[in-house]
Amino acid sequence: MQPGFATDYQTILERVDAIDPLKYGKTRNFVDGDVSYLSPYISRGVISTKQVLDHVMSKGYTINQIESFVKELCWRDYFQRVGQVKNLNEDIKHPQEPVSNHEISSAILEASMGIEAIDIAIRKLYETGYMHNHCRMYTASVICNIAHSHWLHPARWMYYHLLDGDWASNACSWQWVAGANSSKKYYANQENINKYAHTRQVKTFLDKSYEQFETTDCPQHLKDRQTASLQTILPEAPPLQIVNDRPTFVYNYYNLSPLWHAGKAGNRILLLDPEFFNNYPVSERCMDFMLALSKNVPNMQVFVGSFDQLCHQHNIKEIYFKEHPLNIGYKGQEDSRDWISDKVTGYHPSFFAYWKRMEKPLYAQYRK
Repeated sequence: MQPGFATDYQTILERVDAIDPLKYGKTRNFVDGDVSYLSPYISRGVISTKQVLDHVMSKGYTINQIESFVKELCWRDYFQRVGQVKNLNEDIKHPQEPVSNHEISSAILEASMGIEAIDIAIRKLYETGYMHNHCRMYTASVICNIAHSHWLHPARWMYYHLLDGDWASNACSWQWVAGANSSKKYYANQENINKYAHTRQVKTFLDKSYEQFETTDCPQHLKDRQTASLQTILPEAPPLQIVNDRPTFVYNYYNLSPLWHAGKAGNRILLLDPEFFNNYPVSERCMDFMLALSKNVPNMQVFVGSFDQLCHQHNIKEIYFKEHPLNIGYKGQEDSRDWISDKVTGYHPSFFAYWKRMEKPLYAQYRK
């Protein structure tokens, strides 16, 4: 397992406790900034945004003092709310334009596009399953707005490798960069990249003013394109041992919380649906990481199959699961996720609109 991302629950909680939200706010945009590295655990549902914020606020901070950190947590909840309402596999607000292909440049896949910071970030993604958020935006900007690839396939490629892969956060962010979920495209020029990645490159195809990008042709070395190979390797699982007079709690790629119904007698099943992973494939590293995290739930068993197959093969009657837009075909008792605020629901066309609605319950919830 990658050294930077431990999988035991106690170490994860220690990482939550070690957060310095003030340093985070000042340095998070730099590739070596003081970021929390909690996103893999939030994405897999081991901890929640509310759990993290509650713990940080218990140390005496005010919302105003650490607004940057609070907003980043709220961004994650915001994307999830969008995913409850919108089909994230389609352009949300506007068609992406221009689009010349639905593939990805070979130079991107090979981490050889010539922008040092991005090439390094892609190699680290392959090696570790992690990429700094600004590097994700830089990469998406080149793919969508310079090479004119539609965002969907490249977003699937990045999600495939990310330990913190969250389809709502990933798809919405790619669409924001591509202008499909925003009023304008996001461009990263070489000067900006040099500042935050500590590089000194000049005279690259990104060494331009922002105004010049709208009329910039795709560089020749980005025109060789291909479809990324994305296949999930599911584990072999032993037969389930089901106690029929007990409730069954269904976990999945997005819910691995050790606190969920903790202490209650029941069957605890990690459901790995082949159809889900066919639609949202993940790398072997991501699968191994998820399986390691699942060991934090006592007596967890693994079932490879659909929700219906689980219920019918084992005659399960009383079943519980957590709400998620990708839980296709789930039936039974649906529990809510642990939102920072359950008072702000539905679709908001921008994070700014969502944040304005969140401010009142946030200040009330964490009033000193």
